[in-house]
Order: sequence, then structure tokens, then C-alpha cells
Amino acid sequence: MNRFSPFVYPAAALCLFAMTACAPVGKQVMGDPQEPYPLAAPPRIGQIVHLPTGLPVSQAQMLAVAGDARIVYVGETHDNPASHRLELQVLQALAERYPGRVALGMEMFVRSQQPALDLWVDGKLDEKAFLKKSRWFDIWNMDFAYYRDLLNFARLRHIPVIALDAEKSLVRAVRSKAPEQLSPAERAQLPELDLADPYERGLVTAIFGEHSHGAMSIDGFIRAQALRDETMAESAARYLASPAGEDKHLLVIAGGDHVSNGFGIPRRVFRRLAASYTIIGGKEIDIPSDKNDRLMNVDIPGFPMVPYDFQVYQAYEDLPETGVRLGVMIEPAPGGHGLVVKEVLPGSSAERAGLQQGDLLLSLDSESLTDISDLTGAVQQKHPGDRGIVQVVRQGKTLKVEVVFLAARKEHQHGKQ
Repeated sequence: MNRFSPFVYPAAALCLFAMTACAPVGKQVMGDPQEPYPLAAPPRIGQIVHLPTGLPVSQAQMLAVAGDARIVYVGETHDNPASHRLELQVLQALAERYPGRVALGMEMFVRSQQPALDLWVDGKLDEKAFLKKSRWFDIWNMDFAYYRDLLNFARLRHIPVIALDAEKSLVRAVRSKAPEQLSPAERAQLPELDLADPYERGLVTAIFGEHSHGAMSIDGFIRAQALRDETMAESAARYLASPAGEDKHLLVIAGGDHVSNGFGIPRRVFRRLAASYTIIGGKEIDIPSDKNDRLMNVDIPGFPMVPYDFQVYQAYEDLPETGVRLGVMIEPAPGGHGLVVKEVLPGSSAERAGLQQGDLLLSLDSESLTDISDLTGAVQQKHPGDRGIVQVVRQGKTLKVEVVFLAARKEHQHGKQ
């Protein structure tokens, strides 16, 4: 479904969700606006439903309809490989239909990473160099394996990848300070901000409102969410209106909260550039018990619109157990000389080798470690049973520690080395 999202004018906004309702007394709503045509039977893994009509469709039908739009949004669960397969399938379909006329916009990159993305697409960086130059583990800090196939396909087909998100430093500033308290340099980076969207306020209040954040008010989180959505929308619209993007179809991938129901990125793009769009998203219906701690225990408001045009029912999966991990959580040392061990994971290669919290890792097999990508790149060359020598500074003494690398375990795959 190619949806055109109407503007919400200030007078109308008073009657939208803002923790109270202003519908005429006695007016009743038929059905569930988020599922106007409920399924007759429980959904199955892999089933796709066009939510506005409640009709099941094939993947080919979904991709054909989505391909008619100028912009396709796919809302992901960041650590679910099923989400990333769906994104790749959409990108492949768009590339097949519009060869040379497709671009990929990604929440996972901030604007200052654009030069590294351009070099990647041009084939001028291998994976290790790309992770280092893009500061992947400083900015996104998730296992690159989730996004490897998508980015490799973009490079193979020379598909431009657009960094969408705001700089982390600006997000922190906006979250902690009111707009009038920002410095001139910070204000100069701000996109046009709409802080009055009642649905975004309702979503952010539900997620953060019941938790303690010290002196930080809920308004700070609303500002930060709006900043990110507005920046991503501005990045997308600006690219599509540029000479490089004026004939392109754009696939935007972002977390589900940024695109579902249409009021995050999609509505803000439409305010800048009136273009047809389709929203696709996954819904996990098979969730293993070991993933229950990843689910938000919050009561999300019921919004008066479907979350997606097409909803794909998925299992909550793990990355394949391939390769090895050292089994530490680390951060760069002050001055860029080595990596500090913040945590050693139980049962890991690091624990068995005797590495400890507080150790300063200087090198692995004589390769200097100055940032996280150095360690990641070196470990990725190892296989189960391989050995490595880590040079460590512990309490002022320099040691050499031999590590026997074990096969990666599932719990070691999320933001850990």
C-alpha cells in the first residue's frame, strides 16, 4: 500500500492522543484501528499480512506493491537475524526492478560516517578497514554479522548507502538540555524539529515514563527521539531531492519504533518531500525463553492506525554459531593506547586464559590494539582451537597471556568481543 500521510494542523492536534481524548461524548470506534481485519486463525512463522485489509499475501506480492513506492521503510528488531534477511530481500527486489536507481538509508550510521560508507561502496575498504574507519563499534556497537550481507550486497551492486542518524554527542546534548540552553554550534546542527507530535510523546512516555532517570525529565527523551527521527527524515529527504538521488528509490531501515505507525521517520520525511511510501515490519511470535529479558515490559498506547502496511510474522532468532569470541567487554583506553577490559564473560576463552577485569590489552599476536575494531578484526581471523598471545598490562606489570579460542557462544554475540 502506497500511503500518503496527511499533515496534522495545530487545531486538530488538540484532539489527538495526548494522554486524554477529546472525541465527542458517546462516539464509539468500530474494531481495532491497529488491526481492522483480525486474522481468522493464529499467524504462522513466515506469513505476511496486509494489515489495512487483513489479507494474507505472498512475499512476491508484498515486494511488488512495495516496489511501486518511492520509499520503502523496514522496521527491524536489531538483534533478530530474521529482520535482516527481510531487509536484504527487499533491497534485492528493488535492485532487480530498478537497476542503478536504488539507495539504502540506515539508522545505524551517523552523518560523519558517510565518507567511510562511500569508500565501502566503491570497494576501497575491506571489512576490517571499514569497521575501523567507520568507528562501527563506537557508534553502533553490535555484531557486524547482523548487517554484513546487506552491506556486502550494497557494495556488490554499487548501491549508495546513506548515513541517516544524528551525531551521538548532539543527541546527548538535546536529551540533557532544553533547546534554548544549547550552544550556538549545537543549535546549528539541529534539523527542523516538531516536538508536538502527540503519538511520539505517547510512545516515548510509555517506554521511559515509568523508569527513574535521575534529574533527566521525560521531555529530554522526547526531544532526543524527535531529534533522531527528524535528522533521519532530513537525511533521507535531502538525498532524494539531490541530483544524486532524484531518480532513486530509497530503502530505509531503522528500528521498529522509528517507522511503525508512520509518525516517526515517515511522516517527517513526507513533511519535507511528498513521496509515496510503504512500511514493512516484522512481529516476533516465536520467542525463546532466553530472550524474554530483551522484551520491553511496557504498556504501549493503542494508536489509531495500523503499525505497518505489511506485517511479516517471524521467529526471534540467534546468529549462527560460527567463528570464535575472546569473551570480554572492552573500551578504548584514554589516549588511544590499548583496550581496557570492563568485564570477562563466564566460561569464555578470556576467562580460561586468566584475563581479568581492569587488564589493559596492548596487542594480539603482535598486532597493536588501539580501538575495538583492531581486536575484532584479529579475532575474526581465528578458528576454534587456534591460539593467540595477548600482551597485557596488569597492575603496572606487562604480561604475555596465551589464549585458546573457543567456538562462539550465543550469549557472546551482542556487542562483545
